[in-house]
Amino acid sequence: MNAYLLVAAGLSVFVCLLHTFLGGRSIAVPLLRAADLHPVPKYVAYYCWHIVTIVLAAIAVMFAIAGVRAESLDLAWMATALTASFCILGLAVPPLKGQKYKNMPQGWLFLPIFLLGVLGGVQ
Repeated sequence: MNAYLLVAAGLSVFVCLLHTFLGGRSIAVPLLRAADLHPVPKYVAYYCWHIVTIVLAAIAVMFAIAGVRAESLDLAWMATALTASFCILGLAVPPLKGQKYKNMPQGWLFLPIFLLGVLGGVQ
């Protein structure tokens, strides 16, 4: 058992639930209620919202499997690569778009998961 990867799995589940319930209420619901958006970009964005939900759940599963099966370390590295890319994107977009991290904190949520993935991968 790899404790780093299991903690990464737990944090990934937390981020997935946060995205699904809190984010759904504060982002997906207002998106769907926006009367001034054309239906195509509105529903494409909503579709992408669900893709993100699936990817977040898959990351949690990959870390969990790798955490209990040492021979599945490649799954942990894939999940780590995904969380690293989400972290970098999430930390780069706010300053590039003139936003504040308090309004777009997503990148910071992936930082500890990414670090745990690296630690679990080299353990």
